[in-house]
Amino acid sequence: MKGLALRIGANLRKVWPWLLAKLVLFGLTLLKLLPADFALNLMDRIVRWLGPKQKRHKMMLYNLRRAFPEMTEAERLKIAMDSWGSMGRMAAEYVYLDKLFDFDPAREGKGRVEVSGIPLFLEIRDLKGPFIVFTAHTANFEMLPVAGNAFGLDVTVLFRPPNNPYMAEMIHDFRASRMGSLVPSHAGSSFALARQLEKGGGVGVLVDQKFSKGADTTLFGVPVKTNPLLAKLVRQFNCPVYPARCIRLPGNRYRLELEPALAIPRKAGGEVDVNATAQLLNDTVERWVREFPGQWLWYHDRWDIKFSEEYRNFVS
Repeated sequence: MKGLALRIGANLRKVWPWLLAKLVLFGLTLLKLLPADFALNLMDRIVRWLGPKQKRHKMMLYNLRRAFPEMTEAERLKIAMDSWGSMGRMAAEYVYLDKLFDFDPAREGKGRVEVSGIPLFLEIRDLKGPFIVFTAHTANFEMLPVAGNAFGLDVTVLFRPPNNPYMAEMIHDFRASRMGSLVPSHAGSSFALARQLEKGGGVGVLVDQKFSKGADTTLFGVPVKTNPLLAKLVRQFNCPVYPARCIRLPGNRYRLELEPALAIPRKAGGEVDVNATAQLLNDTVERWVREFPGQWLWYHDRWDIKFSEEYRNFVS
């Protein structure tokens, strides 16, 4: 009997991820029946209500207290609520991404999406060599590769798939049809990105993800480990690096910004300084987040503090 129970339990553990993915797909399909603006505003309200009931809400508040010690608790709580609302909007935006991204150079300023840095998009498109574009989890960062695809950029995007394999497949298929080539983040992903750069193409990466090993840097004045992959790719291929971000605007509108290439820090001998470059990426992300703090995903354990004594004391 015990062996039978174990087998049933193992099978249920396999079925649950599949069932969860189907439930999510069903929910998104129902959501698509609603008008886009109504659905985005509805998901904003729902997740603002659900978010504070989750364990991650305390991590949000803890991260905000360390990042903005000068703020009041009420100010930090407002940022946390805005961040939950932004996540709710992003869930709905997956469904409507084709409709939401309506940028047309001939009708600039008349659609939902406006683009800042069009000459830079064209400059990258016409490059005769490799390039890197990086962003962070701000607003709907998924729109950036869609914009790159619309401008004819050959970009391979590095992304972290969900742990649920069925949801990972669903999200990959959705993204690939709109964003071009995708590389799941795993042990061999750096080689796939390097091959793309060797061919003279571009890669897109998120640089604000949790990383337990890597370059010693700071973010909001707090020590943090930063993935050195981007800096090492620059060192290997000597390619330009462009910052890009999405900003939510009132009325369910968006601004996509592409900034000029960074001046990469180098050592006395001309070699790329990996740690200083990683810090420069963090400084760029911090600048973005300080400008629109409610549009960043504060619930991420970016500082890898989940098991620290200080955090345990905070949530207890």
